[in-house]
Amino acid sequence: MSSRPADLLIARAVRRGGPWLAALTATALLGAAADLLLPAALGHAVDAVARTKAGAEAGGASGITGPLATAALLVALVVACDALGVLAAGVSGARAARWLRSRVVTHTLSVGAGMTRHFTPGEIVTRAGVNVEEAGRTPEAVVTAATLIVPAAGSVVALALIDPWLAVTLVAGLLLIVAVLRAFMRRTTAASGGYQQAQGEIAAMLVGALAGARTITAAGTEDREAARVLAPLPRLRAHGLALWRLQARAGVQAAVVVPLLEIAVLAVGGLRLAAGGLTVGELLAAARYVVLGAGLGSALGYAARIARARSAAQRLEQLFAVPPPAYGDRPLPPGSGTLELRDVTVRADGVRLLSGVSLVVPGGTCTAVVGRSGSGKSSLAAVAGRLVDPERGAVLLDGVPLREIGREPLRRAVGYAFERPALFGETLGEAVAFGLGAVNDAGDDAGDDAGERSGDAVRAAATAARADAFIRRLPLGYATPVGEAPMSGGEIQRVGLARAFAQAGRLLILDDAMSSLDTVTERQVGRALTGSLSDRTRLVVAHRVTTAAQADQVVWLENGRVRATGTHERLWDDPGYRAVFRAEEAS
Repeated sequence: MSSRPADLLIARAVRRGGPWLAALTATALLGAAADLLLPAALGHAVDAVARTKAGAEAGGASGITGPLATAALLVALVVACDALGVLAAGVSGARAARWLRSRVVTHTLSVGAGMTRHFTPGEIVTRAGVNVEEAGRTPEAVVTAATLIVPAAGSVVALALIDPWLAVTLVAGLLLIVAVLRAFMRRTTAASGGYQQAQGEIAAMLVGALAGARTITAAGTEDREAARVLAPLPRLRAHGLALWRLQARAGVQAAVVVPLLEIAVLAVGGLRLAAGGLTVGELLAAARYVVLGAGLGSALGYAARIARARSAAQRLEQLFAVPPPAYGDRPLPPGSGTLELRDVTVRADGVRLLSGVSLVVPGGTCTAVVGRSGSGKSSLAAVAGRLVDPERGAVLLDGVPLREIGREPLRRAVGYAFERPALFGETLGEAVAFGLGAVNDAGDDAGDDAGERSGDAVRAAATAARADAFIRRLPLGYATPVGEAPMSGGEIQRVGLARAFAQAGRLLILDDAMSSLDTVTERQVGRALTGSLSDRTRLVVAHRVTTAAQADQVVWLENGRVRATGTHERLWDDPGYRAVFRAEEAS
């Protein structure tokens, strides 16, 4: 991947430091300027002392007061700039990290399920966490590294004013230091990428293991799973050692160059002093300036941070490279919710999940989608409400392609329920109303008549999903915190169904959303689907005969294609259709 987008991302993150970035820059530059002036002030003080002792200046000790006071003020200024710079670096880095994390999270959620088809949840969390923090440290590293050029360049100028031969000597040494830094930066960026990749793999496998923690415990395979999760650890160690070796090698090279540079400048300065071309004070100032100029070698640590930040930014850019779905601006016309799929093909990771599927779900009807495991039922459910876009073909709702509908009207028109629903919101009432607005303790929206109607819709949806009764039995009812509600898998599914019922304006899609319900509850919810919810189009991924039998039509999928459509009674005459349900019951 090209590093240019990553460098642009870092530049934008640095700018997000705001006023604190300006403060960091100002303190760094002011501190660098004070560092540059300090050797001259000390040199003047030394020369003043020498002249005073030689009796060359009248006024005695008063002649050295000014230079000493100036030096003291410069030292105080350097200390103050360092202290303020630490604060500015911390705040500007935090602001940059906040901006980056906000972008990553917003983009990831905008892409939705499509993001997890490219990256595992653990990998995404690692990039949004560790990699964002690494990239967020760039303001301090960039500004501090850049301001190190000021004392280096200033030292060259100052030495040129003292003696041109000193400046030439310093420039030769600085060129060697820059060569070391460039090589170090290039190699460290590559090694950091491998280290961060191994980190992401460990996190991804750990998230997967945590999702199946009960299975691992029941099987007694903790040690084996721990070894699997930590399998990338040797690569992590190898990349970490490579980073340390690179830093150590560059540090040794800089450590050799800097003293040699200082010796060379002092040797030239000593010769010039012996020849009468320099004063003692000027030699002292030259010695100090060479130390400041050679301080460019201390950029090694900042170069390492920038290299890690560039590598982290490249990993963040890989997330941003996954495009979110683009919505149109067409409103939905009045209609009953007729759903149409025209020659729809869906592919993921090179595997064809649906192939040339065409069907019509008439508005206000209930259609059951059946088929063996892997036949494409969930893919059909996902593409029907635009959780996934087809590779080829079109999906229309009341004659309007889903791609052309605005996000708000589309999401208000379509309600989804899933096999394992995730409940969002602080309370159960908010979980049912998620996407519609907050509700109060009674399950009502606080406020005006519109809020009351919304609250009524929430309770009606919970009633249709057979969730209202068990929610009201809880001591706090709809105000029960989600994390404290003792719910079975079936009760969680009922809350998820209630949310979908409340959300769906025209089209209700249930993707295996009743698999954990007992037979009685499933029949009750089925009666709601054909009764109080019959004003909406319903697309139900079905595994049970009873669900298919209650539908107005059945779509039978096989290997990603529509094998047959019709009523359950007509399809039941086909032995292959009956075998679908026997296979589901056996599984």
